[in-house]
Amino acid sequence: MVLTDSYGRTATDLRVSLTDRCNLRCAYCMPAEGLDWLPKPEVLTDDEIVRLVGLAVTRLGITEVRFTGGEPLLRRGLPVIIERVAALRPRPEISLTTNGIGLDRLAKPLKMAGLDRINVSLDTLSAATFVQLARRDRLADVLAGLEAAAAAGMAPVKVNTVLMRGVNDGEASALLRFCLDRGYELRFIEQMPLDAQHGWRRDEMVTADEILVMLGDEFSLEPVGSELRGSAPAETFLVAGGPETVGIIGSVTRPFCGACDRIRLTADGQLRNCLFARSENDLRTPLRAGASDDELIAQWERCIQAKLPGHGINDPGFLQPARPMSAIGG
Repeated sequence: MVLTDSYGRTATDLRVSLTDRCNLRCAYCMPAEGLDWLPKPEVLTDDEIVRLVGLAVTRLGITEVRFTGGEPLLRRGLPVIIERVAALRPRPEISLTTNGIGLDRLAKPLKMAGLDRINVSLDTLSAATFVQLARRDRLADVLAGLEAAAAAGMAPVKVNTVLMRGVNDGEASALLRFCLDRGYELRFIEQMPLDAQHGWRRDEMVTADEILVMLGDEFSLEPVGSELRGSAPAETFLVAGGPETVGIIGSVTRPFCGACDRIRLTADGQLRNCLFARSENDLRTPLRAGASDDELIAQWERCIQAKLPGHGINDPGFLQPARPMSAIGG
């Protein structure tokens, strides 16, 4: 059985949020004062996560599991969760998206537990700009986490960057040089309307086209053929003929909804068929009420069948989802 929606897209990539909590307050994600976190009883337990992921992998054709947050490194017992998911058969590819704080001590245990790949958010190389963006003085910790991930053998180490107009948009080339020098794979991501304060403005967003112009002033970029992209969100470019590459995820101006293969599970057990979905399917309630595997699978199928053809950001009537990115999972 596979999770295929009414438009013929098959979900093979499951994004699992382990917590809505975070130790940064990035301006494009949440307000300076933070948010009200989910009460602990509402958050799925380790056993509940492993059961739901197990159903997705063994019964529904999921081949990649990416753990997200909030900040997933804040989840106690993370290496054990990864180890248990790595023991599933067929074994899924396991990845993690993190802000990197604490990764310097966790990289090796996570790799040993079965983590295959990692994405680390890094929006600036300036300590002052980091404080302005993330409202915390933790740049050194993020850089140490990146080094530890590479040393632990997670290859390629991917770096995610969001450029904010007038804040860090002058660092595009410097960030690419930094990553090229260290063997990291950089991906720029257009700022999306997923901030808790609903302050996103299209005219303030640094677009994929603008990023290409910025990089083109210093680097020769050659697009990789679209046939090699598949369902990957990033458009990939060879830098100076390669083999090094840089990716640009134009979620807003260059949407890739037609090839989307993702489905999402929130930390409190809600299934979402799109990052921008306005509705969710509750798995936690039936799970805790003793639902059978078949009953839970029916919920997954109902969720995927309701998936829309696109995220709708460019539609006149677009509304942001009620949950911000930190509560949905990246």
